[in-house]
Amino acid sequence: AAELEYESVLCVKPDVNVYRIPPRTSNRGYRASDWKLDHPDWTGRLRVTSKGKTAYIKLEDKVSGELFAQAPIDQYPGIAVETVTDSSRYFVIRIQNGTGRSAFIGIGFADRGDAFDFNVSLQDHFKWVKQETEISKESQEADTRPKLDLGFKEGQTIKLNIGNMTTKKGGAAKPRASGSGGLSLLPPPPGGKIAVPPIPPHSSTAIASHVTPPPMLKSSNVSSADILLDLGTPASASKAPATTDLWGDFNAASSAVPNQAPQQSNWVQF
Repeated sequence: AAELEYESVLCVKPDVNVYRIPPRTSNRGYRASDWKLDHPDWTGRLRVTSKGKTAYIKLEDKVSGELFAQAPIDQYPGIAVETVTDSSRYFVIRIQNGTGRSAFIGIGFADRGDAFDFNVSLQDHFKWVKQETEISKESQEADTRPKLDLGFKEGQTIKLNIGNMTTKKGGAAKPRASGSGGLSLLPPPPGGKIAVPPIPPHSSTAIASHVTPPPMLKSSNVSSADILLDLGTPASASKAPATTDLWGDFNAASSAVPNQAPQQSNWVQF
């Protein structure tokens, strides 16, 4: 199917002068000073259009829009459009009619900006044509290249290593040690020993052996020996009847301390 092409307008300039130019006598190029610049042969409007990859310079009547001449352009710069050697406002274009006959005429702009716009519109179009040609060429080369087959062949397998699931060859993954309640315990340090916590006593005799001595008061005159004697005396001694002389009991107790031998008590065993 033929590619659908539409005509687009690239540039429009309302005033352009057309000149009959003498044949070129040398290969140095055309010179605008050889033309009759003060007496143009025709004046009208210039339109630059494009259809596909071909650009067209159309010279039209200002009022009616009737086509005076047309110059198809296949490449730029080229023989279809040439600049003169002595001015940037004048160009030489090759016009063609429907029968294939062609002729070279000169065109010129009164404003230098109009000549610049005319030149840039042709350059932009053929720059786009060059890019389109390169893209189409690359796509054709990509179609002819062998396609890379990334699919699995018959019997082909892959191996995935995910996190800590990797194992050595010939071995199985070791399960993690977990404590009570689902909490994992840290392994012991290398070369260290785990201390076994002491087992609390269950008998009443073991509880009785752990007797805590009463605290010592700094302001009291009672010595440590008196405290030990009080722990060793039976409970009946603490219930002796009180005497009227408070200082007499104190003196009797203090005098008996040096001569009294220490008794065997549970505190000494502890």
